[in-house]
Parts: sequence; structure tokens; C-alpha cells
Amino acid sequence: MVAALRRELSNGARALPPRDDIAAHYLIDEYRLIGSLIERAVFTEDERRRASDIARRLVHASRANSEKHAGIDAFMHEYGLATDEGVILMCLAEALLRIPDTETANAFIADRLSGGAWEKHLGHSDSLLVNASTWGLLLSGRLVKLKDAKGANPWQALKRLVARSGEPTIRLAVRQAVKLLGDQFVLGSTIESALARAEALEAKGYRFSYDMLGEAARSEADAGRYYQRYVEAIDAVGAAAGPMGPGNSDAIFARPSISVKLSALHPRFEPGKERRLASELAPLILTLARAARSKGLGLTIDAEEQDRLDITLQAFGETLLSPALDGWNGLGIAVQAYGKRATPTLRWLRGLAEISHKRIPVRLVKGAYWDSEIKWAQERGLEDYPVFTRKLHTDVSYLAAMRLIVSDPSAFYPQFATHNAHTIASARVIGAQSQFEYQRLHGMGEAIYDEVQGEGAGKFGRPCRIYAPVGGHDELLGYLVRRLLENGANTSFVNRMADDETPVADIIADPVERAERERNTGAQPDLLVKPRDIFKPERVVAAGLALTEPSVRAPIISGIEKAAKTPFQCGPIVNGRETAGGDAATLLLCPHDKRERLGTLRLATPQQLEEAIASATAIAQRWDRTPADDRGCALERAADLYEQNRVALMGVLVREAGKTLEAAQAEVREAVDYLRYYAVQARRLFSEPVALRGPTGEDNTLELRGRGPFACISPWNFPLAIFTGQIAAALAAGNP
Repeated sequence: MVAALRRELSNGARALPPRDDIAAHYLIDEYRLIGSLIERAVFTEDERRRASDIARRLVHASRANSEKHAGIDAFMHEYGLATDEGVILMCLAEALLRIPDTETANAFIADRLSGGAWEKHLGHSDSLLVNASTWGLLLSGRLVKLKDAKGANPWQALKRLVARSGEPTIRLAVRQAVKLLGDQFVLGSTIESALARAEALEAKGYRFSYDMLGEAARSEADAGRYYQRYVEAIDAVGAAAGPMGPGNSDAIFARPSISVKLSALHPRFEPGKERRLASELAPLILTLARAARSKGLGLTIDAEEQDRLDITLQAFGETLLSPALDGWNGLGIAVQAYGKRATPTLRWLRGLAEISHKRIPVRLVKGAYWDSEIKWAQERGLEDYPVFTRKLHTDVSYLAAMRLIVSDPSAFYPQFATHNAHTIASARVIGAQSQFEYQRLHGMGEAIYDEVQGEGAGKFGRPCRIYAPVGGHDELLGYLVRRLLENGANTSFVNRMADDETPVADIIADPVERAERERNTGAQPDLLVKPRDIFKPERVVAAGLALTEPSVRAPIISGIEKAAKTPFQCGPIVNGRETAGGDAATLLLCPHDKRERLGTLRLATPQQLEEAIASATAIAQRWDRTPADDRGCALERAADLYEQNRVALMGVLVREAGKTLEAAQAEVREAVDYLRYYAVQARRLFSEPVALRGPTGEDNTLELRGRGPFACISPWNFPLAIFTGQIAAALAAGNP
């Protein structure tokens, strides 16, 4: 069957549009990009006035119905990331994802909860959810504090007894608090329970997109389990929705849909695995799409991390162009406005729609992985960030993307996913003459969308689709963490909306107008420091390449292949001179492929070792007296040379140590960071004597000197990085 599906994908396949423009925007300068987006997103005075009036009405009406904040909106406000307790909960939920055993989980919960002033949150909110969660956390925190009570009197002994018996209670209380949150975020633990719970909302006119909870598959067994859930969900939702009646191809948009994460369907859904994904993943996506089509359902490919954008677009494009799906407009995709590639991605999708003669449902979202994207870019030493670093710029990008989508109704069916009053109002103004739908998360935005969804006086007359996660509480935490991060910050719309003290004018401010005003005054926005500059002024971070991008990866692979054609000849270097070495040269082969020749190796003789030690000893005093700044400069020159010869070094690590491209680059970068770090330390510790305190009339100073020659041995697992670190530290301290 899989072979037949592969043939279907290849037979009559049409070429995908090139993605060069998308690649060019990956790390584009934010300030320059936002200037062009402002021009595309700018409102006329009339549009701006109407959007502001609508947004203001939405906020006032929503706040007037305070009981509608009884869910997660109220929890976000009470336990936002601006509070110590909110941070504790965030850390707790995030860490529980990674703690495999009960004992460690107990210890971590005890440590975190004991630091919270939970009692101050009790009764602050009218929400049953907030107060029930607070009681659980309060109970846990108090039991933890009792455990620390010391002393010998009976009362303290009783406290210790309660504390000892309380550890299971603590764990149970915390998990119960998380479960209460989960009931707000998750529509049901099974697709059947979710469908039953959805009936009341469907009766109000809401549409649904069901997402079977599950983070990225770690194994083939995980992927198989997630795939089966999607299949079962399509069957169950299709049966509940009933057969699709006759009508035009756009009728699919009013039907329920299923949201699919491609990383859940394959354990190696990552850049560089394109051939494997084409063979193993593509048939699964096509099978799900055909199943959805047969049930009259839509199928949306969810957005994930920026590293996976290119392979996601490749998989989506190939599936959309499959002849097996001709005449079906049900295959959609999510686009993240916080990504710098959002606009070129939409242009690419428009080209794809023209080729396929289909209308693509596009779920426009702002993005849910911002914190991770920022940290990954810094860890990898990228030239810039793949996402906007300011929320204001993300909002501008969203509105620019909204205009592009609305401008081409033949290519797109717009699905605007937002809880922001100004964005909701902007969609109504921009898309007044267009067919589109709103989307919101289950458990969030209820108050504001009750003013939007459906027909009647004051309503927008626009449909709204609820993005509804489905799954057990053991699968909730990954999703919960993203939602808490996305909406728990005090700058988030959900948090500010629930805070009655935040002025309405601030909540509904036009982001395009604000960004435009900044540029007109010539004010440079306070952008996040670039990834390579986070340790300045001391040093720059070792440069990293975005190997997740095919346009970057291809020339690196080509360079490694070119370098491999000239075998290496390795031998002793004594006193700065290459020497012949001892016995006959040994032929070296790739350990992972004995057919590949690396080069030859000549080992040093005992006499050459003696010469090396003698030459190091002879130079020791002169090197120790070399100014620290000169030693630092030498190390920095070496770092620059490492980066200039990065491809050759990566090639050796790939071929000799069997490393992946990413691992090889990481080792080269670690070696470079060692060199620059120790250059800084040389200047800091060895430039001049340090004055010490002493009796009046005495001068006491501390001066650090080298200790003499050092022997450094390269380890097998990090032959470049750790070896370089040993050598750099010795040289920085004045030792040959």
C-alpha cells in the first residue's frame, strides 16, 4: 500500500515553486524588514477609525461580562509571569515534562512550591478555576513548609508526621491543579468525549478543528501511535459530522477539520532527512488527506519550529499537488506571523494555489515557540533571529499578512486565529467584502468571541472555529507550557484584557500606527541584542551557520566533499616544524565506512618527544613574560583561522569521528569559543599585578605566573574542541 501511495505522489507530480525568497528572509535584518511590512499593513484613516471603534466596543462588552473570564483568562491574570507564583508554576509545569521518576518529581515539587506565597491569591478572583487551583497549591505549599519544621516537642513531631505522609498528597494536589488547567485547555481526553462536549458550542454556530495532543514523536512506536489517533479521529469526527452534501468545492470550509503535527508522524522530521521523509512520511500525509476528503473534513498542517518550516512546506506542497487530491480544497496550513518568512511563505503558497487550481485554507497565527526560538538562535550563534524580537513587530507582520491573504480570495480561504481585539476588528474592516473565518483556542477568548460569532444585532456575522486539543492529561504539559508562555506574560493581550486596570486605549492601540510613528521620528527600536553579541563587550560568540536551511547546508556538504578528495598527511610537528616521524605511514580509513580513505599518519619517535619537551622548556620563560594582551591576540587569531577553515575542520570531524553536520559545527564553534574566552581571561588575570590590602606603608601585590610546559591529550569524543580548550588555557596562563 505504501508503495502504491508513493507512486501516486510521483505520478503526474508538478514541480513546486522555488523557495529562494523564503530562504533569503530567514535571518533578514528586523528593522529593514519591518519598514516594508508597515507599508503593506498601513491603514487609511477611515479604516483605522473603524477598527478602533470596533475594538473598543469588543473590550467594553467583554469586560462587562466578567463571568466569561471564569476560565483560563482569569488564571493567566492571577498567575501571570509577572508574579513569583506564576514563574514557579511555569518552571514546575515545564520541568515535570522531563522528570521520569516519582522521587525526583516529589523533591522538585517540594522545592518549588515552598517558595510561593499562595495564600495571597486566594479570593482575589471570582473564578472557581483560579480558587480551586490556588487551594491545591496552598495545601501543597503548607505541607512542604511543615516538613522543614525542626524540634523535639510533640506538636513539631506531629507536623513532621503530617509532612512525611503529605508527599503523595503534594504530588496529587499539584497534578490536580494541572488537571484543572487541562480541563480548560483540552476539550476531552478522547475524541468521543470531545465531540460530545463540542455539541453545545456547535449549536451556537462554532466550528471545530480537532488536534490530537502529542509532542514530537521520539520513536517509530510513538509515530505509529499518533498516526493511529489521527486515523481514528478522522473516522469519529466524520461520522459525527455526517456525509457532506452536494455543493461547490468551498463547502468544505464550513465542515469540521483535523489539525496534524508532522513531527508527531515521524521521529526524524528534521532538516537533512528530506529523502527519508519523502519515502516514509509523505505516504502517511497523503493517506490522512484522502481519509479526510472521504469524510468531508478539512486537514490542516500545523506550524512548528522555524527549523522545520522548509520541510513542512515541501511536504505540504507535494501533498497538495498529488493527483489523488484534485478538486479538493480541504488541505490547509498554519502560517506564523512572528516568523520573518511569513510574507514570502504566503507568496509561495499563492503560487502553489495557482499551479494546483485550488483554494488553500490558511490559518494565520502569531506563533507559540518564541522563547525557544530566541534561545536556540543564541545557542547556535546565528547572525540574527528567525523571528521578530518585538511583539509590536509581530502584530505588524500579522496585519500585513492578513492584507495579503484577503487580497487573493481565489488562492486563499482566510482563517484568522487571534484573541486580540484590535486584530479581530482589523480583520472585519480589511475583509469586509471577503469570505473568512475567525479561530480561537478552546478555553480562551470566550468573552470576546461571544460578541463576534454568529448572527444578530451587533454580531459580526462571521463564523469562528475553535482549535480544540484532545488527549489525556499525561500529554497535556507540552501544550500547556506553550500556552502559559504565550499568554502568561504581562504584555499578552489575554493577560491585559483580564486586568481591568489596563486602559482600553492601550489594549486597542494600532500597532502599525505606533511602528510608523517610531520610524517617522527616526527612533531606532530597542531590539534584542543579536545572538552573536550576547557576551559583548568581552567577546563575540562563535559564528554558527543555519544548517537547517538547504541553501546553507548544500555548499557546506559540497565543500566537505571537495576537501575529502585530498587525503590528509599527518605527522609530528616539533618546534614549529613538520617532521617525517618514525615508522612507515599508517593508512587511516573512515570508521563508519571502511571504503573511504582519510589519509596517512606517522607517529612521533621517542627522540622527537624529547625534542618537543626540550623546545617547550626552552621557550617557557619567554612565553611567560610575553604580555597578556599579545597572548590574547594570538588566541583570537587562532579563533579567526578556525572559522575561516571551518569547512575543512567539519569535514575531518564528520569523516574521522563520524559526527553529523550539526555536531561537527558545534565542536568547531566550541573550540572557537574556548580560544576567545581564554583570550579574555589572559588579559583579565595576567595583564598587571593585583593590589592587595595591607598595613599602612606597605605595598602588597598578587602576580600570576605560568607554571611551565603542559602536556595536552586529545580525547576521542571531542578531538578538536577539548584539545583546543586544554591548549588555549595553558597558553593564556603563560605556559607552552
